[in-house]
Amino acid sequence: MLIEFSVSNFRSFRERQTLSMVATPRLRKRENVFDPELTGEKFPDLLKVAVIYGPNASGKSNLLKALSVVQEIANREPSTRDIALPVVPFRFDAELADQPSLFELHFIHSGMRYQFNLAVTSERIVGEKLLAFPKGRESLLYERQHTEQGETYGFGDQLKESLGEDILEVWKKLTPPKLLFIAQVVANSSEEFVQFRAPFDWITKSSRLMLTGMFSMSEAAQELAGNGDIHANSIASFLREVDVPISNIWIEKTETSETPTDAVKRMASMPITKNKTFLTHKTALGEADLAYEDESDGTKNLLGFWLPWSIKESATSSRRLLVVDELDSSLHPKIVAALIEKHINDPKLTQLIFTTHDTHLMDAKLLRRDQFWITERDMNGATQLRSIHDFEGRDNEDIEKRYYEGRYRGLPLITRGQ
Repeated sequence: MLIEFSVSNFRSFRERQTLSMVATPRLRKRENVFDPELTGEKFPDLLKVAVIYGPNASGKSNLLKALSVVQEIANREPSTRDIALPVVPFRFDAELADQPSLFELHFIHSGMRYQFNLAVTSERIVGEKLLAFPKGRESLLYERQHTEQGETYGFGDQLKESLGEDILEVWKKLTPPKLLFIAQVVANSSEEFVQFRAPFDWITKSSRLMLTGMFSMSEAAQELAGNGDIHANSIASFLREVDVPISNIWIEKTETSETPTDAVKRMASMPITKNKTFLTHKTALGEADLAYEDESDGTKNLLGFWLPWSIKESATSSRRLLVVDELDSSLHPKIVAALIEKHINDPKLTQLIFTTHDTHLMDAKLLRRDQFWITERDMNGATQLRSIHDFEGRDNEDIEKRYYEGRYRGLPLITRGQ
């Protein structure tokens, strides 16, 4: 579970900004929080949902991109060692141009609390540090720091005792500048080595990040629907729950003699399969099949959204955090609210973070003050991130009205012509 995430010197982020999933005590709507169930440690409740508002170009998407960068760097293959790392420093401060982007993750996995710090430029990993908190006490697992004199490493006593200096030296030499040390350890150690594997699994696998629209997810959902009735029925059921009257989804497979791509020219004489998706709509007058191409953008987005949503809800899934940029894209506000309510009422411990311009959620009485976040650009062009709960107000106040009154800031400044 995510506790909090901090970022600085990355894209529109200059100073350190933090998104916290720690619930504020004594607020209502207790169904919106859960006990993280840490082993040997009492910890505050965490939020199931966080929603981020703000004007265009205020940094909402950049916050989610920062989350994705950490996961992308952790998942890099050795073959990418010569490819630049995916970070861009804050552009408007010349002093930060050559400084690393900083990321900090606090999370809980398998009953243990962890903190992972990462400092990185496009050219190399400048620093990484992993802490564990057994029974609430800070314990260093490892630390790596690049300086002008070279790289230095520090290891916790438990790690040195269980592995020995020789093995640690080998792993250090195996780690190139653009790859994480923890990734090398996990790749070259046994499955039983949980000290690194457990937190690394959370960093690399816990989140499903949807930052570029639903198109690819929609294509994947259609492919799954064509593989069997179980997925097709699940998609249809999901759509019906948000008031899209679909009774069935089915795939028509046809062979064509069209020439395949250059990559498979050797198979040019073989027929290839071309699939066409149909959705069966049920009305009072009967049923009719509509091709996927004829569906609304909202229905297409929902079809794509089904896949990460179903993965998040799966009892066997390790992906417990779903992050979506512009969840409201082509969706009616009531459908968005229905998805949020469904997530809140799900007994599985999962989290949802998303950006939106749909202020109807503020008036839907579904979320608490500490679940609303606002981004805005300051006079230096830097993103400031604040929780609505940071502003003075009552638990039951009209959040949408006060937002449009500018009480929480984060509104676009529109210049009107004379």
